[in-house]
Amino acid sequence: MSAKNFINFHVLISHNPSCLNRDDMNMQKTAVFGGVNRVRISSQSLKRAMRTSDYYARHLGVPSIRTRELEKLIPIFAEKLKDEFDKTLVAKTMELFVRAKASEAEVDDSEDQDEGATADAGAAKKLAVAPWSVEEIRVLCGIVARVELSEDEVSRAKIAAAKQKGRTKKTEQEFIDEALTKKRVKTVEGSIEQVRAAIGKTSDIALSGRMATSGLMTTVDGAMAIAHAITTHAVEPQDVDWFTAVDDLTADAGEKGAAYLDTQQFSSGVFYRYASLNLKQLQVNLGLLPDMKSAETADSRKAALEIARHVFHMLATVVPSAKQQSFAAHNLADFAVVSFADQPISLANAFEEPIRRDRNGGFLKTSVAALADYWTRINTAYGLDENARAFSVQPGVELNGPASAVLADLEIWVAKDGKD
Repeated sequence: MSAKNFINFHVLISHNPSCLNRDDMNMQKTAVFGGVNRVRISSQSLKRAMRTSDYYARHLGVPSIRTRELEKLIPIFAEKLKDEFDKTLVAKTMELFVRAKASEAEVDDSEDQDEGATADAGAAKKLAVAPWSVEEIRVLCGIVARVELSEDEVSRAKIAAAKQKGRTKKTEQEFIDEALTKKRVKTVEGSIEQVRAAIGKTSDIALSGRMATSGLMTTVDGAMAIAHAITTHAVEPQDVDWFTAVDDLTADAGEKGAAYLDTQQFSSGVFYRYASLNLKQLQVNLGLLPDMKSAETADSRKAALEIARHVFHMLATVVPSAKQQSFAAHNLADFAVVSFADQPISLANAFEEPIRRDRNGGFLKTSVAALADYWTRINTAYGLDENARAFSVQPGVELNGPASAVLADLEIWVAKDGKD
């Protein structure tokens, strides 16, 4: 197929006063772009909001569990798989999965991780925070359960134990167990395509990828890249909310003043969200293609496009949950552009010169006009030949024709491979 491999998603959302993403000092995350301060929502925050959303659960299934606490995860997965495998087998398989190659943890500092991790030499193994798929463990358990040592292999392990007697504290049974572990590892490594197909059933790993942190964990190259969302305009200075908590009982007793006083930064703005999706990589990650050199099929591309439509919906509708009980910034996208392209292309430079208020005092209409105009100029300048469509709540917007007034129309267009 000669269809374009990348989908670029460009979304504008105007958020009312809120604090959707904070740093370790409880301050709003910011960034300097175009020489001015912008409010920022990290890509990490956006991805987490998407994969934990109700929409994801309804349309993309059960997400991975991200943790470094193997001992806490084992009973969770053992319970999920109790009708298929003995809990002891699940525990042994998961320990094998982690400890098969190294005695010390490797720290995964990739951007998609929610926390850091450390290795504690000489103590229980500390893992990096990583996404764990119950489907992957199900397949691994099935492979491990079939592996047994032959009589000859047991005999060789006993001979090796006898030769080392007096030189090591390992028992004969430990030599046998080590031989079984090695055979299990070799069998799993020979079944890597089966394991990859299982990983592909967990969509957030297929989209965001995974760095192998230890053992038999398989590295997955992410198919989706998401930028940190920033305001299209300068936001400075930011507002500070002085909030209090009143103790009803002391107030009833006649005491004056608050029982608690604190501050919280907040601001409002029009945010530009950008993401790109590598359709071929997604098909590989889903287990539909063996590698990136393989030709995609109509069915494999269709499956990737179905996920792409859901990714677009979430980018346009899902909002991080931070401080929402205080600010309720449950805003939906006001404008979006989706394009099928030959490469990832961000339109952030449409806002390198910060947007100024329009004559009515707002930033939204001017931001929409700037994004549409910049897309046209970039495509003309580079002869990009992107196949693009737009969605707009605001009427009268043009980009490759009139913008759709219904988000679902653009979702269907994505699923149909950019065809009307």
